[in-house]
Amino acid sequence: MSDTEGDAPQSDQELGITESKEYATGDWYAEVVQKAELASYGPEGMSGFIVTRPRGYALWERLQGHLDAMFKETGVQNAYFPLFIPESYLEREKDIVEGFDPEVAWVEEAGTEELEERLAVRPTSESIINPYLSQWVRSHRDLPIRVNQWCSVVRWEATETKPFFRTKEFLWQEGHTAHETRDEAWEETLTRLDQYETLYEDVLALPVLRGQKPEHDKFPGADTTTTVETLMPDGKTVQGATSHYLGTSFAEAFDITYADEDEDQKLAHTASWGVSWRALGALIMTHSDEQGLVVPPTIAPEQVVIVPIWQADTKDEVLAYAEDVADALDEAGLRVELDDRDTRNPGFKYNEWELKGVPLRLEVGPAEVDDGEVTAVHRPDGESVTLDRETVVDETRAELDAVYAKLYAAAEDHMDGEIRDAESRDEILGTIGQHGGYVRAPWCGEEACESEIKDQIAAEIVLVPFPEEDDYHADGGDEDGECAVCGEPAERTAYYAKTY
Repeated sequence: MSDTEGDAPQSDQELGITESKEYATGDWYAEVVQKAELASYGPEGMSGFIVTRPRGYALWERLQGHLDAMFKETGVQNAYFPLFIPESYLEREKDIVEGFDPEVAWVEEAGTEELEERLAVRPTSESIINPYLSQWVRSHRDLPIRVNQWCSVVRWEATETKPFFRTKEFLWQEGHTAHETRDEAWEETLTRLDQYETLYEDVLALPVLRGQKPEHDKFPGADTTTTVETLMPDGKTVQGATSHYLGTSFAEAFDITYADEDEDQKLAHTASWGVSWRALGALIMTHSDEQGLVVPPTIAPEQVVIVPIWQADTKDEVLAYAEDVADALDEAGLRVELDDRDTRNPGFKYNEWELKGVPLRLEVGPAEVDDGEVTAVHRPDGESVTLDRETVVDETRAELDAVYAKLYAAAEDHMDGEIRDAESRDEILGTIGQHGGYVRAPWCGEEACESEIKDQIAAEIVLVPFPEEDDYHADGGDEDGECAVCGEPAERTAYYAKTY
């Protein structure tokens, strides 16, 4: 499907998903995104841009709310910096320029006037935020300083784009901090990585692997890049979020210094960290099915939909009962929708709310009214459970927890079954070629060995374990081995995978 096509009108017959998740994953994903009303493609001539519809933005807002609360509990303050970065600012950190230059969009004119200096549309904000950290930090008493912004960035990707996974403009948060010492900045880096792991596992129901990027694939200018990775149903991995210890390179470039207790000038150690709406792409692709969108209750715009089922002679009684249940759930703080439309039959409503991903459906008919019950149906698998009206709030919460547990368990089972070991180049290529997923192999640490795999099968090293967790690491490892590609002594364990 072209990424400039408009949204077709949705008739009663078009509620369902027509593409196969297993055999046409890309087309299936695009259909879910559009039919579940998450996004539309951008205007013709603007390939790679999307319009985020209210339901899609609601998912982002809920993700943002969970993560923003975690940040603020650990000393982070939100701020906002300009969209445009003067070229001279960008050039002050050479690795940033070299790393992002092919993807930077430039503004050279304003109205009819040519600008004296080109302005970059931010691909990331180190080069506009750090100059201000330099102004705000004078003494060790000013440290640590932690700022974060929720914004969009533009990276003019030449590769094929996919809504939420890879777009030329995307939403994200980027945090930037300055500290007195390496240890403090490293602790900050790991704190943010912990929070991203919590976001994925406790909010999005997505298990992750965590570790470091190899030296040749770290963030431009960084000392160390840490990552969480999560596996998609088609066997490709998604870089879920990254947290970078930047060392003193940005402090040197932007003169972020402080006076210590002895009034000696010292360079600050900085960190940066971010997650984008790629997390939504991972959420959609992992949990959704051929009936449409599936999202966990933690992030669902509506956690519960109530569908009353009546005949003419029972309508008033059934609606009154359903409204009473809806009020009770709403007062308890649950996000509930009562679908009392009389222009649609119950079957249509079931299909529509399944397509939109509501985790739990409550059905109320004359039998439920008579018995003082509610019938609950889980979105992931259609399991039906009878709830008691008197305890419907507590029981509904329990069923929402059960839905979350099902989604996480299914994703965890998939990931656990898709981590395989290899001891040779042919085993790496053959395993990825046949199964996808992650292939774990001893690695000498040389980029050339990764390049050999990448050239053959478009898979790369997506992470290496932290040194203290790596059997092959020279400082902390207790195992000898040979690189699976070149046969030289292994220095690290590498996880190879195809990527989004």
